[in-house]
Amino acid sequence: MSTFARTVRGTGGPGVALAHGAGGGVEPNFGPILDGLAEGRTVVGVDYPGAGATPRSAVPLTLDGLADELVGAAVDEGLDAFSIVGYSLGGPVAVRAATRHPDRVRALVLTATFARPDNHLRLVADLWSHLLDADDRTPLARLLTLTALSPSALAALPEHALDETVAATAADVPPGAPEHVDLVSRVDIRAELAELAIPVLVVVTTADRLVPPPIQRDLATRIPGARLAELDSGHLPFAERPGEWLTLITSFLDEAAARPEP
Repeated sequence: MSTFARTVRGTGGPGVALAHGAGGGVEPNFGPILDGLAEGRTVVGVDYPGAGATPRSAVPLTLDGLADELVGAAVDEGLDAFSIVGYSLGGPVAVRAATRHPDRVRALVLTATFARPDNHLRLVADLWSHLLDADDRTPLARLLTLTALSPSALAALPEHALDETVAATAADVPPGAPEHVDLVSRVDIRAELAELAIPVLVVVTTADRLVPPPIQRDLATRIPGARLAELDSGHLPFAERPGEWLTLITSFLDEAAARPEP
């Protein structure tokens, strides 16, 4: 049984669980595509500790704990088996859920994610963590705006819109972000990827300056039979390319659902 706050959309049809990113939540990371995902499906997502309505954790987070809570929430909602859509940190959570609960997880869609942080992501996470210690969240918001948006999306913002984006980002940092970012720095699922024997789609955000595309592609090469798709977006496909992202996900999920069960 899951103790995390959850979001449930849709009734009937194949089940889909959602694993969000660090410093995000189900609504912030999947909001623009939730209705589309729920067409003909039951969608269940949980907010990690310190995000949404889930209380902040007093101890460090683990992939095992997040994965088990996500699976527990899906089962609580009547889903015996389901696919998982994992975004950013949610990718490793989804993979861990699949390897810990192989009888439950039927397919994975992994977007803007990684098997282990490279030096670039490790430095960004370290700076992100240190800036979270400051009372003024504006410097952190500037870092996240700079790294999360694609160069073209950032360049297209008028000056007033850039200021508004930074202000909104500063205001929306969830209380549990320090624990989320700490987990990012500790992720290493490389050994698990070869165990996956289910359909997997890896969506690479090709203009990503937070999670570099090379480590996204590296994750895909470690998964037997994984399909790779590229999306011309920064780290926020739900903001820059929501329609295209939704189409990639739903097309793959429909195909995976049509396959006979093993």
